[in-house]
Amino acid sequence: QVQLVESGGGLVQPGGSLRLSCAASGSISSSYVMGWYRQAPGKEREWVADITSGRSTNSADSVKGRFTISRDNAKNTVYLQMNSLKPEDTAVYYCNANYWSGNTRYHYWGQGTQVTVSS
Repeated sequence: QVQLVESGGGLVQPGGSLRLSCAASGSISSSYVMGWYRQAPGKEREWVADITSGRSTNSADSVKGRFTISRDNAKNTVYLQMNSLKPEDTAVYYCNANYWSGNTRYHYWGQGTQVTVSS
């Protein structure tokens, strides 16, 4: 079993920055892909960014150039640096860890951390 605990959310003004952290514990492997998703009120959960064990990254077009994902394999921690925040970035942000076993992809989720961008 894998446990994911997010931290770093909060209230920030438009144009501000926040850094989210996600600490993984349990049967986590550095080979897992780690990522962030978010869910705004009344909307479906959407993918934000992810990073492989080799530190290859991908991010959604809506956050490209503003958000940066990184990871520290020694600490089993993944980060999301969010700059130039906009009101539309307001959502609950969820940490995700996933891996493939055969043809099946397995996901683990954190409990989420609220990010509110408002003046």
